[in-house]
Amino acid sequence: MKTKNRGAVLAVGVVLVTAGLVLASGPAIASEQAEQRREARDTRQDTRSDARQAKVDCRAADQKSNPECRQDKREAKQEGRESARDTKY
Repeated sequence: MKTKNRGAVLAVGVVLVTAGLVLASGPAIASEQAEQRREARDTRQDTRSDARQAKVDCRAADQKSNPECRQDKREAKQEGRESARDTKY
């Protein structure tokens, strides 16, 4: 009888240790994903302000027409989105 109990106690111990390891790794993964999301968000926000300033500079220098400056801004923002996706995934 003691051998059966010892086996059951060992099995329960293994299950508890395994559950503890799984639960401990969950927050680490979540915090890593949160950091990636923050980095991606920061990249997008920086890109927006840079694109906005580039459009203002373009219009002030009168290098191109307003629609051309607008298209440059769109392209800059799209590149920033792609960069954010690369950071996130």
